[in-house]
Amino acid sequence: MQLHNSLTGRVETFVPLREGEVRMYHCGPTVYKRQHIGNFRAFAVADLLRRSFETLGYRVLQIMNITDVGHLTEDDAADAQGEDKLQREAERRSLDPWQIAREEERHFKDDLAVLGILPAHAYPRATEHIPEMLEMIRALLESGHAYEVDGNVYFDVASFDRYGALSGNTLEALESGASGRVEERGDKRSPHDFALWKRDPKHLMQWDSPFGRGFPGWHIECSAMSRKYLGDTLDIHTGGPDNKFPHHECEIAQTECVTGKTFVRYWLHCGWVEIGGRKMSKREGVLYTIPELLEMGFSGADIRLYLLKQHYRAPLPFEIDLLEEAKRIRMKLNNFVHHEMAERPEGAVQPETRASVEKARGDFRAALEDDLNTSAALAVLHTFMTAINRLDPARADAAQAVAFMREADRVLAVLDDAPAAGADDAEIDALVAERDAARGARDFARADAIRDALSERGIELLDTPQGTRWRRR
Repeated sequence: MQLHNSLTGRVETFVPLREGEVRMYHCGPTVYKRQHIGNFRAFAVADLLRRSFETLGYRVLQIMNITDVGHLTEDDAADAQGEDKLQREAERRSLDPWQIAREEERHFKDDLAVLGILPAHAYPRATEHIPEMLEMIRALLESGHAYEVDGNVYFDVASFDRYGALSGNTLEALESGASGRVEERGDKRSPHDFALWKRDPKHLMQWDSPFGRGFPGWHIECSAMSRKYLGDTLDIHTGGPDNKFPHHECEIAQTECVTGKTFVRYWLHCGWVEIGGRKMSKREGVLYTIPELLEMGFSGADIRLYLLKQHYRAPLPFEIDLLEEAKRIRMKLNNFVHHEMAERPEGAVQPETRASVEKARGDFRAALEDDLNTSAALAVLHTFMTAINRLDPARADAAQAVAFMREADRVLAVLDDAPAAGADDAEIDALVAERDAARGARDFARADAIRDALSERGIELLDTPQGTRWRRR
């Protein structure tokens, strides 16, 4: 497997820390509002990565956190500013923040299921891992990498000389103003130091600590939870592009200062989902949720294919036309499996079929191993279907072809389990039968008229020795 490592900026051969095993951590949702489709690209890519490794024979341990406290509204600086997102939503809706967190966590998991995303092996909640966070904070204080001021605990960025290696936001770059806005606070040694523990008497979610009652900073949460479930060194850590700085940069600094070990060996970041060239985000106010897209007539598998059909590192434009394109691609894949290869006659086995399957299997695997090149993987399937259709396979060969498509779908997860009957299938069947009768009666004008009418509806007719078959284009 070749993967682009955000830390080095290069595509590298993946070598696991433990042979045959992949341990990976994914930044999960902040559960204060329903996640939008822009959020789900990172989750779909994490699922693609897991499924690809499992298809290649690895054992995978996948952890995704649930952030239910501590994520502030202005999170693009190392020490985030503003209000806790969950607290602000609780005040806006006059509800208990714990109630909102559990409700939105359920929504998130429901949406994952709709998109065919496998459940992670654990979904640790930040609020249930305060002791692990306090343990790391104490270790950072004892080693001089953190300091306490009036109940607030900050990480001393200057104490970690590799700060900025992931994002390019080194301390020198930050001090030159390259990173943009920071908050000047008199209790910090540097405006770029970030909070590990925060004191705020007005905060609705608080815990006792050696520094007084308060709540954790966002960054320490993922360090503590990933370390508990996966150990001091992870094989892979993924996230969206906005996670790279400050969140992942801060995770590296605080974790490596506690353990003295490499925190993550391979960092993977996907591209934005964009509307009009701008990031889709709650802050910008332009977004679509999964239920909204389902209401528009797209299936979860349609949405999944839209999220995955372009290479994960490239920006992904959001356009309804692109969702419609994904729907058409999925329809073509399903037509091949459920219609073109169904009810084939008995006949001789053709060696060309096995050769096509083996070539497609090798090419599909090569595409996955090429930094999860889903565009190339889908092209392999299209080439394969064309080659098989040209062979006009008998039943046994058609079964081989379908078996390979199902094998590939263990990664893509976009095929239907059974043929989806359209509302107009019976009408189409009747028109096809009428056309066959017209041809039998040598009424070719009527037969051609039916073919043209069906073509306008996106229906392609296939005249075979076994009779007329049809498929949607």
